[in-house]
Order: sequence, then C-alpha cells, then structure tokens
Amino acid sequence: MKVTWKQVATWRMQRQYVHPRTKRSASEIVGRLCGVQAQVWSAAELAVALRQTTPDGDAVDRDVADLTLMKTWAMRGTLHLLRPQDAGAFLSLMADAGSWLKPSWTKASGVSPKQVDELTEEVSGILDDGAELTRDQLVTKLIADKRFQSMEERLRSGWGSVLKPLAWRGALCHGVNQGNKITFTSPAKKFGKDWQGIPEPDEAAPLAIEAYLGAYGPAAPDTFDRWLTLNSTSKPKLRKWFADLGDKVTEVDVEGRKALILAEHADELAGTTECKGVKLLGHFDQYVLGPGTKDDALLDAQHRVKVSRAAGWISPIVVVDGRVEAVWEIDGKELVVTPFDGVSLPRKDLDKEATHVGKANGISGLKVRIA
Repeated sequence: MKVTWKQVATWRMQRQYVHPRTKRSASEIVGRLCGVQAQVWSAAELAVALRQTTPDGDAVDRDVADLTLMKTWAMRGTLHLLRPQDAGAFLSLMADAGSWLKPSWTKASGVSPKQVDELTEEVSGILDDGAELTRDQLVTKLIADKRFQSMEERLRSGWGSVLKPLAWRGALCHGVNQGNKITFTSPAKKFGKDWQGIPEPDEAAPLAIEAYLGAYGPAAPDTFDRWLTLNSTSKPKLRKWFADLGDKVTEVDVEGRKALILAEHADELAGTTECKGVKLLGHFDQYVLGPGTKDDALLDAQHRVKVSRAAGWISPIVVVDGRVEAVWEIDGKELVVTPFDGVSLPRKDLDKEATHVGKANGISGLKVRIA
C-alpha cells in the first residue's frame, strides 16, 4: 500500500484530535496520545485544551483529582500524565531497557543496580499504607536506614534521576502536591483496580506498540523506540516484539519510506484525503514528540533548532497542512508567530486559531502578530 506524507499527517491529526477537535475528556485524549508530557504542567493542560472543541482549562486538574489520570516518570525518563490502566505497559518497557544497569548510569548517579533494587523494595514498603509523602519526608524515612545514607544528596535532587527506575517498576508515582511541594505515593494504593501493575515486557509490548501505532503510525520500530526509550531497547527484543504482532500490522510505503500501521487502520489511511489548513499546538506537544523532531517529513531539518531548543525545550508549533512551519509564543495580549523562511501563513486561519488558543489560556482578545 502506498500513501503520501500528507495523507499520513492528516490521518494522524484525526487520530490525535488535532483536526477535527473533540468533546472528549482529558483522560480520553491522554489515552489516545499514549500520555502527554507533564514536565511543564501548563504544557499538559494545553495539549488537552487545544484538542477540545471548547477548551476546558480545568480538564486535566479535574481528571487528576478524579484519579482517571496519573503523573509519573515514563517515556524518555520525563514526567508524563497517563491513564492508570495504560501506564503499566509503557513503564514495563522503560524498566526492561534497564538504564540503571549500565555502568555509565552508575558512574553518573553514584548508585549501583543493587542499591536500586534495595531502594525499590524499601520505598514500596514505606508507601504501602497509601501515604503521600513529600520528597523530604520520603528521603528522611529512607536515610534512617544506613544503607541509604550515602545517597541522601542524590535522593533529594529535584531531577529525580535515582527515583525514576522506581517509577518504572511501579514502586511510586506522584501524589497530590502539598503546597508547592510534590509528593510520592503508591500507584497500587492510589488507583486501586485501575492500576493493573507492571506486566512482563512480552505482555506489555503489544499493548504499547499498538497504542503508539494507533496515534503515530505508520512508524518503524526504531521510531517507536526513540519515542519510548531514546533507542535504549535491545534491538533483538524490539524486532521480536514487532514480529510477534504478525498480521495485526501491515507495511506501508510512504513516499519510499517503509513503515508499519495497524492492519485495522490501513483502509482508513488509504482513503484519507489530504487536508489543508492551520492548527496551533502548544509546547512539548505530542504531535511532534510522537514521531520525533528529527522526522524531516514533519519538520524540515534546517528548522529543527527553532522547535527543539536548548535544555530540551520544545516550542509551541504552527502546523500547516500537517507540517510544522512556524513557532509561536504569547506576549501579553499578542500571539506572536514566527514563520520559517519562505513560509506564508493565511492570516484568517491564524486569527481563528488565536481565538482558540486564547480560550485555552484564559486570555480574551488575543491578537496575532507575525514576527
């Protein structure tokens, strides 16, 4: 089957609720996207609100409070919002990549694989009563045991690198903030039956891959793994997991590039009509994080630095006919759009999108200025 990149982009926008938008809840949108990055909380809120027909700025907070969304370290070691019933599959594959088993990780963190095992067991016990502890409270309990006293500085670090393997193994997730302090809790205690634990990798792989292809397909195995673990998965395992899907997936030729899509979506993709128009999406948006900023079918390589910036910052993007063609920011009452070289943007579409962005951000009368 042969399709064009514009067909792929249009199909992805439909699947990801970029166009057309949806009336679905935050948890439903997050579920379709295989999570949304929540390192910056406003980015997660915007990812949801901009996909809704009527932006609901409280949707994420409400679903987190209702326990239909959980916050934890997941893909690429970054904080994400995930549905608790979905999280285990992605966390299982992160854990299976075993980043903390590598000598480079031990050298950088000062914590050995054995110590990670001991931490996982100890934290699971500490949080077994369902407590939600601040970082200081959790670390204070840990360092009462002499095994963990040498780790105190690393455990108190806001980066949380030593705690990430514990999240991937299901020992902890984020709880309700106490003021401006984050807390940690047990996902099993907090989410009850919706948390189904951490499955074995071979059981988790089809769940994660099928969910990913359902939003970001067609894609190659290495694209999936770059999104998931920054290409840290064992290559033989990765090949096996995709091969085991059998006739659930089918190969697609996208302008000479071979990729896979779920067989159930093949006819839908083939019948997709290339769309025209402009959509604005926020910082760290899954539309670009899913396939990755290095995908030149989505984002011209010469403009990548304008989207993927220093310190891992991902700019808000302007999507034109499915491709990223500009970036934007809000400056007071202005929505400032910076087009890439040679790109002409329809003002009428930008004005319409600015109204939607304004609603999502609680700003009325937002005016477009092209830089």
